[in-house]
Amino acid sequence: MIRKAQLDEVDVLKKITEACAEDMKLNGIFQWNKDYPSLKVIKQDVAENKVYVYLKENSIVGCVMLSHVMDSFYNDISWLTPDKNQLYVHRLAVHPQHQKKGIARALMDFGENMALERGCLSIRLDTFSKNIRNNRFYKARNYQQVGILYFKQKSPYPFYCFEKLLP
Repeated sequence: MIRKAQLDEVDVLKKITEACAEDMKLNGIFQWNKDYPSLKVIKQDVAENKVYVYLKENSIVGCVMLSHVMDSFYNDISWLTPDKNQLYVHRLAVHPQHQKKGIARALMDFGENMALERGCLSIRLDTFSKNIRNNRFYKARNYQQVGILYFKQKSPYPFYCFEKLLP
């Protein structure tokens, strides 16, 4: 089941992102850390009703932030569609104990269906270039790589921007 996150669940969401950060680090992927995503960012996203959680047996095991707001760091990307009605995906996380069970796919299906229902032109996101699994995941879902970003505070390696056109 997928539903909106509640403010009293931000600590659970932070623990999931920390577990993901640790798992990525163990696999040589330095995309997230204990400071990102921060509790402050997660709390703000939840307060703005932008976070959706995946429940398994009444426990949160995954989450995703979905927004119609384009962050300024995307301004120089050559997107496939004009900047007017997109859905942006951020901070997709599934607790490592529950990965490889279709939960990330279900969360992305949810986001894509939301975008279709809202008449969006496309869905946009970025993912770390060194996270090969994520890159394959998005390409398999028909996302097209359209540009690169550098977040110097996170990594010397680029993040790839992806966009999926919607019918």
